[in-house]
This record gives sequence, structure tokens and C-alpha cells, in this order.
Amino acid sequence: MQLFRNARLPWDQDSTRLRDFMVHQGRFQAFDEPGALSSVEEERDLEGALVLPGVVDAHVHFDDPGYTWRETFASGTRAAAAGGVTCVADMPCTSVPPVVNRDTLRAKLTEIAPKAHVDFALWGGVCANRMLDDETWRRDLQELCQGGVAALKVYLLSGMASFQALEQSQLCEVARACARQGLPLGVHAEDSAFVAAQDEGAGDWASWWKTRPGEAERLAALTVMQAASTSGAHLHVVHVGSGAALAVLEEARRQGLRISAETCPHYLAFTREDFGRLGSMLKTLPPVKEATDREALWQGLASGGIAFLTTDHAAGEWPREKHTGLFATDYGGIPGVELLLPFLLTHGVQAGRITLGQLVEVLCKAPARFLGVGDRKGALAPGMDADFVVVEDASTWTVSAHDLHCLNRYTPWEGERMGARVLETWVRGRRVFTFADDAFPAGPGWGRYTRRHGRDHG
Repeated sequence: MQLFRNARLPWDQDSTRLRDFMVHQGRFQAFDEPGALSSVEEERDLEGALVLPGVVDAHVHFDDPGYTWRETFASGTRAAAAGGVTCVADMPCTSVPPVVNRDTLRAKLTEIAPKAHVDFALWGGVCANRMLDDETWRRDLQELCQGGVAALKVYLLSGMASFQALEQSQLCEVARACARQGLPLGVHAEDSAFVAAQDEGAGDWASWWKTRPGEAERLAALTVMQAASTSGAHLHVVHVGSGAALAVLEEARRQGLRISAETCPHYLAFTREDFGRLGSMLKTLPPVKEATDREALWQGLASGGIAFLTTDHAAGEWPREKHTGLFATDYGGIPGVELLLPFLLTHGVQAGRITLGQLVEVLCKAPARFLGVGDRKGALAPGMDADFVVVEDASTWTVSAHDLHCLNRYTPWEGERMGARVLETWVRGRRVFTFADDAFPAGPGWGRYTRRHGRDHG
């Protein structure tokens, strides 16, 4: 039995209250006024530090097995723990082989489970490569669902030969199959025909950026809207970077369609203007857009038009893959799992864009519900997994890639000031990170596979 005294917990939308809480066998058991809970053998005074639910990052690429020169599950989950992220959901496409059936799911779990510092869910995937045989891909999808995957992922535009994009008719087929299984379907939404028709120009950043404007996302959002309308499935658009695309998705929701969206910190922080100073360090897909898009996304996060925030953590080998000599061939991806919580506390809550209650919703509760683990993750409540993060929210520090814990240490936030720091991270009642000695006391293997529970009701 563990007793934590004098924790400052979120209360209402934008206030906190001092509380004690008790943890037993890895779950929260009770919360009460300071001094009201009985003393136990293991007791800790948090001295008024802010305590939040463990963050759930529902979209990461930890590249294991297969691309481990970019990231490993050990390094990725260490970075997660250092950032207050207690559960991640890893994408199916950046593994060798991709997670597309029962056998590849098992192979993935065998490889990554011994390395995990925090709990993890997994996305399964459907790609055009696997849809050549109708019976096979439908069986694969059912097996993935039985294996506990949190959601299915597809692309409308893909540069991966091993995970090819779907046509609109294929998207609708997969959406209908997901509806029958009660599984949400995540979509990388850029219109492939529109992008292919653009002139790639001289190969510098400005020419490349013009091939993937907001219109490519808007057109793809219309395709997603149509698939949701004809299938009844819950379609989820990942990493939305366009205000015009978000407007389409918000209209779809007003029409009663089961559509949700996520965005990422880089879309809330940077614009096209920043490519001039950051170059390929800022390259990701889809690219960041204009200042008007950035403002629309902040508004969507505050209003609920965007369901939650993820990082799309995807590191290339630094510096080789980010400096190939041609912007078009530079790797597209940004590592970010470690900075997610400090970023949103600093630029969201402290900047007055969102409340503390909204932060808990978009970083903890909503992604946990989406992944089908909301009965265990994402909240400070009796019976839930004792996943929590201790935060110093009056601490100013400067981001340095050297101090991060992912494998390839580069960041577009280099030199940026953050106004909150993660002091400790706990997963199921066990401390997995301490800032004071930069330690990961639980070690690899403490994190466990968190299967989806039940059908999707998003």
C-alpha cells in the first residue's frame, strides 16, 4: 500500500485542490482531503507538486523491429517516461514486417515487450498490398481485432512500398469491415491525385512545400467524410495540419457522422515561415501550414473539434537522413514524445489558450477512450491504473536535444523555453522516471501490452 500526501490535483476546469491519494496493487484506491487517509508502510509527501494523469500518446512510430537505427522501443519508451507519457500507441507501418495480421502482431509483441519502459497499445494496419485477395485481408483484420489492437491505420497517400495507399473504394470497404468489428479507423488524409499533379520544382523546401498544401488535406477530408457516411464506421483523421480540412471534419460531425481528429504540437507551434531557419528538421507529413491554420487548430483543440493531441513521434537518423542534399529526399519526421506535456502546459495552459481541465481531456482521457483503454488509463480515479506524472509547473528551462532520451536527438524546439518540467513518472504504481537523477528505476520490461477493451463507441 502506497500513500501520497499533498498532491495538487486538477479540479473543475482551471483550478487545483490539495489531496492525498492511495495506491494498492498498481491501482488508485482512494482520494481524500489531506490527512484523512490512514498511514501505511510506504508514504511520500509530494509537497504541493502538481499531479496529472499519465499522458497517453496515441500516435508514435518507434520503428521496432526493422528500423532501429531511427528509434528502438527501449529508447522511445524511455523518452516517453521522461516526458510524463505512461502509455503510447505504436503505428503498424514503420516495422518490418508491418503489423497487418496475427503473425506480424505476435512478432512485434515478442520483440518490443521486453524493451518497454511504459505501457503500450498497438495499431494494426490495412494497406493496398494486402487487399489483392479479399478473403485474406478481411481475415487479417478480424485476427488483429482479436489480438487486441487499439485501432486500424490506412493511408490515402503513402511513400512506403511496404504499406501502400488505398483508393477511395478500398477505404470504404475497410471502413465497413471496421464498423462490423467495432474498431476505429485512422486515416492519413492527403489526396494522392492532387499531390501527384503538383510541380515538384527545384527540390528546395519551398518547392516541396507547395506540392502538399492545405487543399490536399481538405480534399482527403471530404473522402473520409464520404467513407464515414456510407459505412457507419468511426473514422479518425490523424495529424491534421490544415484549418480547411478541420472545417470539413467539424461539418461532418455536425451532420452526425462518427468522425474525430487529432493534431500535433508542431502544427500548433510552427508555420511555413519556419522552414527558412529550421529546414528539414521541421519536415514531416503533412507539412506545417500557415499562421491561419495554426490558429484554427488551436481553436479546434479548445472547442473540442480536435479530439486529442498526439506527437506522431518519428525520428530519422540524425544527421544523415535529414541532410541528404535534396529536401525532397530528406526524411520526414519529428521526434516529440518527450516534449508533449511540457509544450501543452507552456503554450496551452500557461498561455491561456486552454484550461488545465482541457489539457487533461486532450492528453489523457480522450486518447485513452479512443484506444479502448479508458476503463484503465487517462484519469485520476479509484480503480484506474495508478499512472500519474509529478510536474513542477513553475519551472522554466531551455530545450536542448542533447538532454532528450530518444535515439536520434534533434528537435525543432532547440533553444525554446518551456514553463513546466516533469519530475517523476509512475506507471501502475511504480516509478519509471525521476528527473533528479535522470533515472528509469523500473527498467525495460515493466511496460506491458494494453489491449483494447470492447467495441468502439467514439
